[in-house]
Amino acid sequence: MLSSARHAFARVPRRAFSTTSTRAYDVSKLVLIGRLGKDPEVRTTKSDKEYASYTVATTNYPPPPPNPDGSRQEAGTTWHNIICFNPGQTNYLRTLQKGAQVYVEANFELRDPDPSADSSSVQGQRQIFLRHETIRVIRQAPSHSETHE
Repeated sequence: MLSSARHAFARVPRRAFSTTSTRAYDVSKLVLIGRLGKDPEVRTTKSDKEYASYTVATTNYPPPPPNPDGSRQEAGTTWHNIICFNPGQTNYLRTLQKGAQVYVEANFELRDPDPSADSSSVQGQRQIFLRHETIRVIRQAPSHSETHE
């Protein structure tokens, strides 16, 4: 039995690194662990397709190394805007609340700026688009009564 599994595995092409055009193993994924910055919003595209948009805040920890004078900058917060076009996930996202700690996996696409656009506009800047793949709630948002005690 083990030898048949070995033979089956041997027939599968294995490549540690290659410059050929086979793209079956390429991945661009971002993993975030942070807090929802606001309740997820459900919106509609121009072609009437529903999607959810939500924001996850992460804190860069540990903070950057100390400056030459010994002072240290505080760890910064980064805001990540994520979109989800999966209808089942969109319904689930509606139930989440601002402040929930979440684990998110998202595919990302880096878009270069439009050369004809003004460099101060969104189109004139490099953009990262995050497309929702998975979300798991690590800790629910504190309830309203917990935050005012």
